[in-house]
Formats: sequence, C-alpha cells, structure tokens
Amino acid sequence: MDKTLADYFPELVGRIENADKITLSMMVQHRSGIPNFIDHPDYWKNRPNFNNEALELAIEMPASFKPGEDYGYSNTNYLLLSRLIDKVLGYSHHLYIKEEILILLNLNHTHSSLSEVVIDDVMSGYYVGTEEDFKTEEQGMLATAEDVGILLRALNDGSLFNEGEQDIYSSIYVYEHTGLVVGYQSIAKYYKDIDTVIIQFTNTTNFDGDYTWNTSEIVYSRIVKILKRKVTKQH
Repeated sequence: MDKTLADYFPELVGRIENADKITLSMMVQHRSGIPNFIDHPDYWKNRPNFNNEALELAIEMPASFKPGEDYGYSNTNYLLLSRLIDKVLGYSHHLYIKEEILILLNLNHTHSSLSEVVIDDVMSGYYVGTEEDFKTEEQGMLATAEDVGILLRALNDGSLFNEGEQDIYSSIYVYEHTGLVVGYQSIAKYYKDIDTVIIQFTNTTNFDGDYTWNTSEIVYSRIVKILKRKVTKQH
C-alpha cells in the first residue's frame, strides 16, 4: 500500500500533481489530494462517464492539497484505483469482484453496469436545479440496500477475508460506505453495539455548498439515535 501512483502509472508523472508521492493507501483514504473530476468547471457542459474523459478533467485541475496533509473525497481516486487493479490482475476488476465477493456472499442484486439490470428497476436520480433523470448514466457499481448490508456485515465480522487480510485492510480503512455521484448519495455503516447495519440511499444531490449531503448526514444520525434507543428499550 506504500507504492505510489507513479509506480503503476509513470505516464501520469507531471500530469497529476505529486504522482510520485501519492501512495495507494492515501488514495483509498481520500488523502491523496487528487481533485474530484466532478468539481471541474466544465463537468456540466459535457458530463463524461467514469472513463478517460473524466480523468482528463481531473488532470487539468491543481491538487486539492499536498498528499497526506488533508482529507478530500474524490471519485478520481476510485477511477484510478479501478484501473490499477485491472492492470495488476490483467483482467477486469469487475470480474474479480464478482468471483471473489459477489458469488461468495450471494449478492445477486449487485451489478457492475446498467447493462446487467432492467432499467425500470433502478431508482431515479436527480440533481437540484435540473429535471433530468440520471439513472441511465453509468456511474459505477449499483446494488440494493440488502446487498450492501450483507457486504458490510461480512467485512466487519471478518468472514470475507482470508487469513491475515483483515489486519492489513483495517490498518487503512473503516468498513463503511459514504458515496456521492450525480443524482445519488449513500451512507452505510455497521454499528457493533446494536449489531446492525444502517443504510440510507438518497436520490437527489447538489454539489454546491454540500447542502443535500449535510442534510442527509443529519437525517442519518437521527435514524441511528432512534434505532439505538429502540434497541436499548428492548433490553
């Protein structure tokens, strides 16, 4: 995890700031300083999918901060990590995830692409100020709340890992999920004290001022308090 972005993608040296200092662990933890391509001023003029065009937007932007000195959520980290995994494996990371995780946990409602689902079964996604439904845009993997819950429980109880793996991953990552793309945001965490995974999907976003995200966090925290209070009363 201490290898750098430059070790895997030397062609990005001089194109992504600090590529020779950004480690894999920094990318996983969103401490790399690599800017989020969604924040590029031209993003809304011709929205790219999760591909080369999206990466080019990030390359055109200055670093958000020096590597390891701050935190800043960036979808570009995930874009680069997915490419890195493909490069190391020699085949698609989607196939690896399917064989090593989805099949093992019977996650039959988790998919790599919209091409694998009936589009009418996908929740609509909206952005404040627009009327467009973003559910037909490829923005990464998609899953039901139930599948997310099964995965988070398996990560937290260690049943998904081979011997020694959990110690490695636990040193850099908390097994929870907070995600934000155009039209969708989610919060999913496991609470050991009540042995419960609490998941919130929201289908409206707004990147201007983080208003919808902050509101989601407030609502989520209230849900957690209510459930914890309910469990305490039952015992």
